[in-house]
Amino acid sequence: MNTRITLGIAGALAATLALAGCSAGQGVDLGDSGTASGQTLVAAIGGEPDQLDPQKTTSYFAFEVLENVYDTLVAPDAALEMQPALAESWETSDDQLTWTFHLRDGVTFHDGSAFTSEDVVYSYRRIIDEELSNAWKFATVADVAAPDDATVVITVTQPTPNLLSNLGGFKGMAIVEKANVESGDITTAPVGTGPFSLSDYTAGDHITLTANPDYWGGAPSLGGVEYRFISEPATALASLKAGDIDWTDVVPAQQVEQLGNDSAVTLGLTPSSDYWYLALNEAKQPWSDVRVRQAIAYAIDRDAIVQAVSYGTAEKNQLAIPTQSVWYTEYDQYSTDVDRAKQLLAEAGYTGGTLDLLATSDYPETVTAAQIIAANLEPLGIQVQIRQPDFSTWLDEQNSGNFDMLMMGWLGNIDPDDFYYSQHHTDGASNAQKFSDPDVDRLLDAGRVETDADARKKLYADAATIIADKASYIYLYNPSVTQVWSPAVTGYETRADRAIRFAGTSLDK
Repeated sequence: MNTRITLGIAGALAATLALAGCSAGQGVDLGDSGTASGQTLVAAIGGEPDQLDPQKTTSYFAFEVLENVYDTLVAPDAALEMQPALAESWETSDDQLTWTFHLRDGVTFHDGSAFTSEDVVYSYRRIIDEELSNAWKFATVADVAAPDDATVVITVTQPTPNLLSNLGGFKGMAIVEKANVESGDITTAPVGTGPFSLSDYTAGDHITLTANPDYWGGAPSLGGVEYRFISEPATALASLKAGDIDWTDVVPAQQVEQLGNDSAVTLGLTPSSDYWYLALNEAKQPWSDVRVRQAIAYAIDRDAIVQAVSYGTAEKNQLAIPTQSVWYTEYDQYSTDVDRAKQLLAEAGYTGGTLDLLATSDYPETVTAAQIIAANLEPLGIQVQIRQPDFSTWLDEQNSGNFDMLMMGWLGNIDPDDFYYSQHHTDGASNAQKFSDPDVDRLLDAGRVETDADARKKLYADAATIIADKASYIYLYNPSVTQVWSPAVTGYETRADRAIRFAGTSLDK
């Protein structure tokens, strides 16, 4: 999916990709590892990471693992407010152009080497200099410096109210170790500063983490975490109830209500900051005509899509930001109206034809939704041809512009800039649909420097409204975060940003 990608992600939300060049490892029994409980929590995730370099992967499955291996300079709490992490404090200059971060003392990487400000500079320069997918988060950064081992100074070219969320919103901005990168081991044997270290990776089967007894946040209670790759929800749930696994987010949506009443499991259900959308390729006719895009937006039956992909657990939305967010904007222009859709197509002079819809077999909900959309568009004289390649091919097709319409999602969004800039600014790094509007550019640029919260909210509300009016994206719904675990698991909470954190989790069985 487009990352937290967004899976926030921001970046592409990824799926199961084949891992190349990974040697098969032997399973390890963590047993008693000197921590409070010593037990290994077995977690089932929906697919195998494509790689484990946090600055290069766009796979949500990778970040489910890496969330527990790496740290960022700051990190969101459960309310998605930025809190100290590797930086224990910071301040800004009066002109808002200089941010000074004071690093936590005594932090070490998993191999025992000391963490210093040079690691922060290296990590950020790598993203910037190699133009990795998160380089856009440094758009206003003029310099990153390390005046001493315990201090990082970031100079920006303009006030940047979302700098903290850019630096800490998700593990794509993790602080990596230079030697680990240069050896090439980071893709399969990453070395971080997080609460767990990677001890075993058996390709196609599992990844095992071991508790880091020297973690700056305190040694985890768990002895470790073993991630197994189980894509079938029924299989994951059966394994949980049989006691073979302890936690999973591979949950059958049709059973969510039943699971909420099942004393044999604990259900975590939280509205997410993710969103799913359609995008039409505006570099092609007739999709470059706003009336044609609007017609498709009117033809879509969101209620049917939400029911089909989530059994009603998702929340339909016509904008990106969900209702529970402080940045939410009301918008309900596109009620399903086939007559209005036909009128718009007639005004545009479009009499029908074939539409190539790019979904992906790695995200079955895109295929399910595509089938409903095909039925929705048939009365308009539009025949939908659904393609469903694996996600790596999907990305290639998106990036090359080889599509009429695609469906995907963004996850991990926190700041409104995460929801809109990269996707809809003319120069946005993820503007695959080639949308360009001077008013949207102006509003999104202004939102990046506005430090007054109310004024900033108005800027993004105005930009979002234009984006929806002109159907840069046709928004569908905000899914819920749904996870299930054994009652023997305590100290775990489901988060709106889908971050899977086991540092404070215990297991007693």
